[in-house]
Amino acid sequence: MTGYRTLADLVQDRAAESPERDALIFLRNDGQAPDTLTYRQLDAAARNLAGWLQERGATGERVLLQQSSRPLFAVSFLACLYAGAIAVPAPPPTGGGHHEDRIAGIVRDAATRFVLTGRDDAPEVSQLLARTGNSGTTCVAADQVTGEGWQRPEATADTIAFLQYTSGSTQEPRGVMVPHSSLLSDQRAISRVMRTRPGDRLGGWLPFHHDMGLIGGLVHPLWLGGTSVLLSPAEFVRRPARWLEAISDHGLTISGAPDFAYARCTARVTEEELAGLDLSGWETAVVGGERVRASTLHAFADRFAAAGLRPQALTPAYGLAETTLLASASVPGAPWTQLAADPAALEADRVRPADPGAPARTLVGCGTAADGTLLIVDPRTREVLPEGRIGEIWLRGDSVAAGYWRRRQETAETFAAVTADGRGGHLRTGDLGTLHDGQLFVSGRLTDMVVVAGRNLYPQDLEQSVQRVSSRLGPGSAFSVPGDEERIVLVQELRARSHFGLDLDGVTSDMQRCLAEEFDVRAAGVLLVRPGTVRRTTSGKVERAAMRGLFLRGELRPIHQSMDPDVAHLLPGGR
Repeated sequence: MTGYRTLADLVQDRAAESPERDALIFLRNDGQAPDTLTYRQLDAAARNLAGWLQERGATGERVLLQQSSRPLFAVSFLACLYAGAIAVPAPPPTGGGHHEDRIAGIVRDAATRFVLTGRDDAPEVSQLLARTGNSGTTCVAADQVTGEGWQRPEATADTIAFLQYTSGSTQEPRGVMVPHSSLLSDQRAISRVMRTRPGDRLGGWLPFHHDMGLIGGLVHPLWLGGTSVLLSPAEFVRRPARWLEAISDHGLTISGAPDFAYARCTARVTEEELAGLDLSGWETAVVGGERVRASTLHAFADRFAAAGLRPQALTPAYGLAETTLLASASVPGAPWTQLAADPAALEADRVRPADPGAPARTLVGCGTAADGTLLIVDPRTREVLPEGRIGEIWLRGDSVAAGYWRRRQETAETFAAVTADGRGGHLRTGDLGTLHDGQLFVSGRLTDMVVVAGRNLYPQDLEQSVQRVSSRLGPGSAFSVPGDEERIVLVQELRARSHFGLDLDGVTSDMQRCLAEEFDVRAAGVLLVRPGTVRRTTSGKVERAAMRGLFLRGELRPIHQSMDPDVAHLLPGGR
């Protein structure tokens, strides 16, 4: 599938070659017949909307996509590519201050000229734009307009196809500029590594405004000339078995999600639902988007073996928006690997196998580079590190994006990094990892690292350990706060209605004891909070920087807390 300059050119050829093939199948939440778009219908709808955009001078302009309707989003995304406009995927309108601030920030940063939404969403989106001082941006119900005279734009491989705004889990959202060349290179890498084939049936539930959902759920099936079967994120949250039923009923060979989705299925799918599943045809179950846990993989494989799932179908992967999507992945169909590492060595940025019976931190292998080269680099000295050392993951390849929108300095620092020995053109991921037997093991996030008495502690390890204290504990967030020395703060959700009759002092004491026994550290603050307090990105990553900000601004409302005086003094009013 070489020779195409843009994804739009490729999809138009797909429509000419197989016009009546199903391109996208959208499963209905109400159990009614799914909404289906053939390649002919998808192409015609995209041309119609693209003509309208061209008539209004949208070529080269940024167009925000904010739609609850997934079929309409798919048409709108392709229409932007057909028109030569730059698509800017955004979360659908759902209300809420955090959501509203994010949308307003994207509109301002991208300087969007149009917002494409749907008839049902238009009033809410228009009000949001007005409330946030963006009333000059034209809000359009994409399902209510008709265009004529679409013309193929003069797009090249270097033309920006879309801006993928990062989730903002560690800093303010930034628009990653993805040119057609990177988009098509990433498709070739995905196909090569994941062994996808022309005509394959793929799908899942991930939102289109997130890179894993957009590239894996929408773009790659179209690139293959295959069919994507999709359900809504809300339906997955309501009943996780719906995802597995879609795989079973529609013969999907590849589908993926973050680690937390597999854990949710393991915990929530009932015996009755399990009995109706056939997962024997699920060849590649991609696990990525956040840290991959060996415990999650083992539990999922054990739980769904009865449905025909082969353990080797589970395929840990690593990716990020700055590489369009895929950076590395283990080999589909081969057993995935794990490494039981000595925690003390990890704290010194080294990987050493733990002694038998001794405490261990288990890391999961994410394979080799999908496209180009992968290095582990000391983030301070920029020295390339050998196997067994932990450092920042640096990447170079054709799938790497063009940089951050209107952020020249950050683009130079992040996308054009040079090693100490003069090797240039690398992407600094901000993620930490190591190479072991040539395979990448991701260990954490550089900016999330908690340093206590010169020891490097991973917040994911702290969070996972304290959650084992009680079945009544849900998601949590661990982070450090400033001072003469870093102090650890834990914000821990209690499951719905579980705090009634619970010894809250006893729970916080047990959490402290867990940290002391496993890590020889103490949390200077423990806050027990209501469900939904801990912020997560669309891919399920804990937004630790956001949680730190909420804590320091005194915006968290705990059910119960235990806090050292020197940490309490950091809060407004010295509480």
